[in-house]
Amino acid sequence: QVELAESGGGSVQAGGSLRLSCAASGYTFRRYCMGWFRQAPGKEREGVAVTDHDGNTMYADSVKGRFTISKDNAKNTLSLQMNSLQPEDTAMYYCASDVYVLGCPWTGPIATLTLPPYYWGRGTQVSVSS
Repeated sequence: QVELAESGGGSVQAGGSLRLSCAASGYTFRRYCMGWFRQAPGKEREGVAVTDHDGNTMYADSVKGRFTISKDNAKNTLSLQMNSLQPEDTAMYYCASDVYVLGCPWTGPIATLTLPPYYWGRGTQVSVSS
């Protein structure tokens, strides 16, 4: 059974940085997608960054140049380095994963995704004050 556990959320001032981590267990996929989603109060969940088994990455336009997704295969941990944080980045951040089928098209609102992820963590809160 796949389990995902996020950590690293917190409160920072605008311009600050945070690093989120997602510990994955029960993984047997050789070809996979792993990514980060976020959901602000009253808004739809959206994908912000995703990577696959080959290390390819994709970012939402709103975070390009500020966020970096990476995976430590030895530790089976997914990370999201978030720099230049802004109040609009305030949200619950979720780690997600699934088997790779036709790529990892996960950036954008979840309702628009053809193949949304199946496995989810419980989330970690990120709050950015101005």
